[in-house]
Amino acid sequence: MAKKLVLDFEKPIIELEKKIEEMKSLSSELDISNEIEYLQKKADDLRLQIYQNLTRWQRVQIARHPERPFTLDYIQNVFTDFYELHGDRKFKDDPSIVGGIAKLDGKPVMIVGHQKGRDTKSNLYRNFGMPHPEGYRKANRLFQLAEKYGNPIITFLDTPGAYPGIEAEERGQAEAIARNLLLMSKLKVPVIIIIIGEGASGGAIGIGVGDRILMLENSWYSVISPESCSSILWRSWDFKEQAAEALQLTAEDLKRIGIIDEIIPEPVGGAHNNPQEMFSTIKRYISNNLKNLLKLSKEELIKNRREKFAKMGVWDEN
Repeated sequence: MAKKLVLDFEKPIIELEKKIEEMKSLSSELDISNEIEYLQKKADDLRLQIYQNLTRWQRVQIARHPERPFTLDYIQNVFTDFYELHGDRKFKDDPSIVGGIAKLDGKPVMIVGHQKGRDTKSNLYRNFGMPHPEGYRKANRLFQLAEKYGNPIITFLDTPGAYPGIEAEERGQAEAIARNLLLMSKLKVPVIIIIIGEGASGGAIGIGVGDRILMLENSWYSVISPESCSSILWRSWDFKEQAAEALQLTAEDLKRIGIIDEIIPEPVGGAHNNPQEMFSTIKRYISNNLKNLLKLSKEELIKNRREKFAKMGVWDEN
């Protein structure tokens, strides 16, 4: 059985839980139910206290947790009848972006999302969730297919960034992302974007232009990762925590400045602590937003979407 990853700030909770397990093993010999109940309440209260006061860097760590639900987990547990579509019809298939047709409450939708791996083998196959140009071109093909048949689009963002290798540049990484931005800005169907983990730079925005942008409570979304920011500004990764604070990359930060529309709450302890609750919550948010977007005409969708992104970064100077 694989050892569960414990983040540094979670260690006090784990210590308490170990004590509870030890006491439970003695409960057949001694009546210590009151003591166990007291410690369990203490552990629950501590977990709540810690997760209500997370720093930005701690949220980045949770967003990267390997047990956190990925795109395919949401597809399998929120939607039905998923049929995966492969390839960009130009070069090859890119497993770091998955997509296909599925049903939500019995109605067809197109799903596209970044996909990471859970171990070394699957991470190498998925390129650690870092898409090549063919991944973005596959997404572009699926967006056009969805528009052709009038199907709403739902994308899941979770990437440390687009793949920065020479071969990706040779095959037109920037051009592939730019074409997606142009296409998504004028799609005539509803587009819902959900940041479920990491949302780094052009790697994320390449499938991230939509009518509604939702963000899980413990995810992050920024032009650069804290480590890379620290490396540029301080010539060292040692200042990643300060960089995370300066970047203001959490859901709460981005909701405040108008980059995202809604924050999707996670179970206490993060999405990986109670995946089934997370699946139920995210389905509710998708259904509610889709219901409202379907009331709009094609012209209203495009107009509102373009106005939404045009307002980002605008400020008044007194």
